[in-house]
Amino acid sequence: MREFIIRTVFFRAALLAGATALAPLPALADTVDSTDNTEGADLTDPDGDRDYLPGNIVVTGTAQGYGEDDGSTGMKTETPIIDVPQTVTFITDDQLEDQSIRQLGEALRFVPGISLETGEGHRDEIFIRGQETTADFYLDGLRDDAQYYRPLYNVARIEVLKGANALIFGRGGGGGVVNRVANRASLNGFSGELDSSVDTFGAWAIVGGINAPVSDSVAFRVDTTYEQFDNNRDFYDGHFFGIAPTLTAELGPDTRLFAFYSYDNDERLVDRGNPADGDGPLRGFQDTLFGAGDFNDTEVHVHIARTRLEHDFSEALSANVTLQYADYDKGYQNILPRGLRNGGTDVEFSGYRDEQTRENFIAQANLVANFSTGSIGHTLMLGVEGSWQDSFNGRANAFFDDGAGGLNSRVTLPLAQTFTFPAISLGAPVRDRHSELEVFSAYIQDQIAIGENLELIAGLRFDRFDLQTEERLTSTSGDRVDEVFSPRFGIVYQPSDMLSLYASYAESFLPQAGDQFFLLPPSSEAFEPEKFTNYEVGVKYAPTAELLLTAAIFQVERTNTRGPDPADPTVTALVGESRVRGFEASVAGNITDAWSINFGYTYLDGEITETSTFGAAGLTLQQLAEHQVSAWTRLQATDRLGFGLGAIWQDEQFASFSNDVVLPDYLRVDAAVFFDLTDTIALQANVENLFDADYFPSAHGDNNLQPGEPLNVRFGARLRF
Repeated sequence: MREFIIRTVFFRAALLAGATALAPLPALADTVDSTDNTEGADLTDPDGDRDYLPGNIVVTGTAQGYGEDDGSTGMKTETPIIDVPQTVTFITDDQLEDQSIRQLGEALRFVPGISLETGEGHRDEIFIRGQETTADFYLDGLRDDAQYYRPLYNVARIEVLKGANALIFGRGGGGGVVNRVANRASLNGFSGELDSSVDTFGAWAIVGGINAPVSDSVAFRVDTTYEQFDNNRDFYDGHFFGIAPTLTAELGPDTRLFAFYSYDNDERLVDRGNPADGDGPLRGFQDTLFGAGDFNDTEVHVHIARTRLEHDFSEALSANVTLQYADYDKGYQNILPRGLRNGGTDVEFSGYRDEQTRENFIAQANLVANFSTGSIGHTLMLGVEGSWQDSFNGRANAFFDDGAGGLNSRVTLPLAQTFTFPAISLGAPVRDRHSELEVFSAYIQDQIAIGENLELIAGLRFDRFDLQTEERLTSTSGDRVDEVFSPRFGIVYQPSDMLSLYASYAESFLPQAGDQFFLLPPSSEAFEPEKFTNYEVGVKYAPTAELLLTAAIFQVERTNTRGPDPADPTVTALVGESRVRGFEASVAGNITDAWSINFGYTYLDGEITETSTFGAAGLTLQQLAEHQVSAWTRLQATDRLGFGLGAIWQDEQFASFSNDVVLPDYLRVDAAVFFDLTDTIALQANVENLFDADYFPSAHGDNNLQPGEPLNVRFGARLRF
């Protein structure tokens, strides 16, 4: 603990010094030019162009809007996306504006290969290529792994990098990771934006941003928002406030400093969804809260501060150093349905209160060198990263007054449109978990150019993962050190600037404590981490600098999963395995100056291949839709009038590994209309679920099935100056 306190003091001092008294900015792409900042800087959008794909997708392309060096997140070097041997899906801020989307989970519905988990009604939780995660989220390439809902008010684009790839991201990411690229201050001039909206449920939001150069070498930007929540579910309400100042400073012709700080406060009702009715969701209760409106709630406070220093030693050699501090403080409590009882006439409920706090420290340094050995070119990246994490998780169960002076941990009530609960109280703590995590990583990657058409990628990462946990109620401790090597190999053949063919192999790992690391039980202390292996073959075609077509086939293998030893089922061993095979295709960008599109299709076939703690061999993976289609398009009919149309079709999927409850397939259609009153004032209306489909898009187990929202219209106005 003494060492942790020393590290805390050191990091806070370093952050304050590096930020020049402003709490710091994001680690953006590994190589950026702050004098030509296109990453969310141009708020005025004078040409009215809408970008559905970051620009510069080929070497000869020109950066458009806020797209710059789009492949850099996947390689940690300045690499065009067409040269990255991996499937990457983008959602740009133009598309987010057109769809009037403000939360990460809503945006990810339009990413093929991702299914949403309800996250118990209080956090982002997703499946990427069949792999569940609450922690594989990043902000400008650095880990943002606490459990909360992530906003988009200060985000320039969302990147979903699919397939295991520990070399770039470290632990986890078995199916891929989600990275948000934050807005940053620009030296290009003063600009601003004010966006307001209200919907037919009564929810409303105001979002604003101002970019202001202070001098020729220093610029300041601030993004802020306030949202008031509401929807069709009974008792649902809440609010969100966020503010994010950023600073860009040129310390010399070859040196840049970025500083970023964000504070987010989210308070809302916790909605656990509806119970199952037989092998499917209970219908006819679309608006009913299966919980207590005066008890179910969550509140989270998130502070993230970062400084990043970049220096170019020459045109061929550059380096960057980033320090990040993040503080998460969250509490939530909920009454939740456990299932129908007595032939479906009653519902059983239980509940609890959970508290989580976390402090994350990350220090990362990268050196990138471009050189040649004879006729062979190299882009060599060397990096080190150290991270320290201190976490707490506490829990107390809810009890119901039995009317006779006693308390029960469960209560059964008649099925109704509105539930009236007996008095609810909280018992003594049943969980008091503390954990400290130290990770040291070193990695090397070489992009080897052989001639003009062929590139080989080879890299290796070493992680030393030291986890110590304690359940203080029982004085149960867990302590394990893992040292893991994670390779990455790829080959990219580019017969022309417009076309690339690639194949890749990559590995990742996840320690047996899970992705939040609150507790390492003694029963898992002896086990090596789970292993994820990704094989992928694909093609990328960019007929123009503003349009990208991709297709890939892939296989994700998960091994070293705990399960019963075949020789002795009473003994746990690392015998469990699962596999996902799939195909993905997408089209993203501008087909013409007036027509933009983002379309994707995914086929996934996943099952448990060797019996594990998840289930028996042969079971289908949970919340894995075999077929999934997502699409959004905008057509600019005139200089001032535009239309949008989108659709999500998701095949049926099992709610859990039990394979007992099915979430039916569904089709949701969205639409929008856009009208520019003047060059600076724009109006829009977005219709979600145009045909009022009755659907259940996500779940948390077999008895927390989340109904989708009915038809809803959001009206918005935007001022740019």
